Amino acid sequence: QVQLVESGGGLVQTGGSLRLSCAASGRTFSGYKMGWFRQAPGKEREFVSAITWSGGMTSYADSVKGRFTISRVNAKNTGYLQMNSLKPEDTAVYYCAATGSFGSVWSDWGQGTQVTVSS
Repeated sequence: QVQLVESGGGLVQTGGSLRLSCAASGRTFSGYKMGWFRQAPGKEREFVSAITWSGGMTSYADSVKGRFTISRVNAKNTGYLQMNSLKPEDTAVYYCAATGSFGSVWSDWGQGTQVTVSS
């Protein structure tokens, strides 16, 4: 069981950058994966990126590949999503998520942070 709190969202112009942070607390366990999802108005929640506990493997949705970078610092229990070259289509509420120990199910979720990209 992990408690997650996102921060770093805001308003940015097309082409700008933002870095989202996800602070984890509570009873964390070795091996949990961390990921980012987003949900735009009128759309279903979609996968954005994920990273393994060691940071050795990352994955990205095709729509953000090459523009977003996921990372984590386990000593700080914090994950990050660096977003560059932002587009209006990136506008959404961004959620961080975590699995159980070496799990595959996204069982823990933050409350989300709004990212708005103006055109």
